Amino acid sequence: MANRYALRMEHPHSWTVFDVFTGQPVKHQLMVGMNTRDADAMVDRLNSRDVKRRAKADRKS
Repeated sequence: MANRYALRMEHPHSWTVFDVFTGQPVKHQLMVGMNTRDADAMVDRLNSRDVKRRAKADRKS
C-alpha cells in the first residue's frame, strides 16, 4: 500500500507535509515550514492513521 503523505523541502531546514495523491499541503494543522524531526514524525503519524483508515474501509467492503 502506497504512503499517502510525504515531505517536500521548501527551503533548507524547512519542510512541508503534503498529500502525494493531490500534491497539496496537509491542512489538518500547520504543516508548512516544519523542522525535519517534527515533519518526519508527522508524516509517520499521518501515514499510520491512513493505513488504519483504509484497512477499516476494506473490511466494510
